[in-house]
Parts: sequence; structure tokens; C-alpha cells
Amino acid sequence: MRAIDDTEVRISRGEAALHGHAARAGVPTIPLPRESARATARTAPAAKCASAVPAAASTGVADLLRGPVRPARVLLTGPAAVYVQVTGERGGDVVGVLTSDAARLPLGCVLFRPSNGRPLVGLPPGAPAEVGGGRIVIGELAVSAAAWWNPRPRLPGGRPALLPEGVRQLRNTLYGDGMPHSAFTLPGLPTGPGGPLAALRGAVRRADLEAALRTATRLIGLGPGLTPAGDDVMAGTIAGLVLLGHPAAERFAAGVCSLAAGRTTELSRALLRHASAGRVSGEYAGVLQGLVGERPLAPAIERLLATGSTSGRAMALGLSTAIDLVDRTARER
Repeated sequence: MRAIDDTEVRISRGEAALHGHAARAGVPTIPLPRESARATARTAPAAKCASAVPAAASTGVADLLRGPVRPARVLLTGPAAVYVQVTGERGGDVVGVLTSDAARLPLGCVLFRPSNGRPLVGLPPGAPAEVGGGRIVIGELAVSAAAWWNPRPRLPGGRPALLPEGVRQLRNTLYGDGMPHSAFTLPGLPTGPGGPLAALRGAVRRADLEAALRTATRLIGLGPGLTPAGDDVMAGTIAGLVLLGHPAAERFAAGVCSLAAGRTTELSRALLRHASAGRVSGEYAGVLQGLVGERPLAPAIERLLATGSTSGRAMALGLSTAIDLVDRTARER
């Protein structure tokens, strides 16, 4: 078979069956190197169930999964996702176990099962867990990394050229055809000329990244949900700046991530860190790939906007903000 980078790889018959499951689930995979597979088998803890459930894991959490077994706890749980927090040097890392119909977050291990099969039922918040040795063990559930996928989308060139008609399509879908950007609102975020979204738009018009960073102090932690809408706007902006090659992307990302400490949820902080490395959800990546002409754009936008109650729309607003900042910065040079 071929991996994502089109290099030829050899896998065993058992591995081929697992990759077949991944392909049918629509999850791009990177085969687990044979030596890593042997190493994780040697260090994996004894599972509390007869056999581990296979999953396609994000390379964004590869260090955690391939590392030594460490204690963890269930942070958040739902029918389509369970998030586990592992205490580490940075205070805490988060790994998600996701069903195949959940949003494909960059910190996730995606099961080859949908949520209607109830594979994640009975895992309460606060329950003890273990992460490492190639597995996540939560109570009676053990999940093994059988394949890998890369949450950082491959885009052509250091500063990819976006299709102008694609950018217009994204904005029209997000704001409404013919509507000004100032008409955009998100539930839970203050509106009006003095609100944080208006301040962010003003910073973008001036191509003022410092003012945009000051706006982040008003957005981080703002809004309801597991990932507040203000955080999602910032995550979408950070990831867009990084992936589109803005010269100040790294500094901006570091500033936002430092602001997040103590202001928002652990899940949001983890996603902001992934965004600063250009690691994004599969839905966000799909829109970017559509904007460079590598896949149909309209269905990709629809999938992103359907993510969560506000998360998809907030991430799309962040991407649109990043596109504007990159464009205006380039014009000023």
C-alpha cells in the first residue's frame, strides 16, 4: 500500500485489515513503523479487557502514545468523544478517543466505529486512565494505535496561493451573501462596535497583529461550551497564520497560548497548542485544501460549519481573519 506521502510501505496481513477499516471510515492513515510497533507491544500495559480496540491516531499525540505508560484521568466524556488528561511537564496534555462520526480533532484517536454503536458509554469524568505504550486504557476500554494520520495539512509552497473565488465563497457562506463582515456574530460573544469581534476586525483592517493579540485577551475563555467560541476564533486564526506562512505567526501563536493559562478549559488550551504547530481538525484542513484547489470546497465548508454548536463557525471566522491578515501584510510590503 502507499502512505500519505506516496512512499511504498509493506504491512502485514493483520495490519492490512486494520488499514482497510481506516480507509472505509474515510480516515487517511500513516502505517505504524514496524520497530515502533514492536516497542509499543513490549511496553504496553496489561489491558483490562480481552483485546484492544484499534484506532487511527493523530501524529500530534504520537509522543504521548508511544512514550512510557503514565497515569491519566477522564477530563470530559460524551457519546462521540472522551478526552483524557495526562499530567506532564507542560502541566497537562489531552488525548481524545473519538468515534468515526465525531469531529476529527488533532489530538484524537479515531475509532473505526460510529457513536450510535455506543462504544464510549460508561466512561465517567474523573475515572482513572493510562496513556502510553501505544495504548489508552480507560476502565474496561483499551484503545490501540493501529494506524496514524497527520493533522497538519500539506499545502503547496511556503505561502500557498489561495483561489480568490474560493475565498469569496468561504466569506459569503460564513457571513451571508452580500453581508458585511461586521454583521457576523457568535452566540455568547458580545456584539456591537465595542465588542471583541469588532476590535479584531479593526486590527485586521490595519494589518495590526499587536492589536489582534490584545484582542485575544478579551476573547480567550469567552463563550459557552467545552471549547469557548472566543478560543475557537483564536485557534482558527493561529492555525491559518501558521499554515499560510505569515512572518509573525510563531510570535502571535506564542502570545495567545501564554494568555490561555488559567483563562480557559484544558481541552481548549491543548487545541490552541496544536493550532500553533499547524495541527488542525480534519474539517478545517478540508477547507484549506479546498481553498488551494485540491478538493471540492463547498462540501468542506459545510462540514466545518456543522462542527459543534459554535466551534466550526468560530474556526472558519478565525481562518477568514488569518487570510485577511496574510493578504494585507503582503500588500503592505
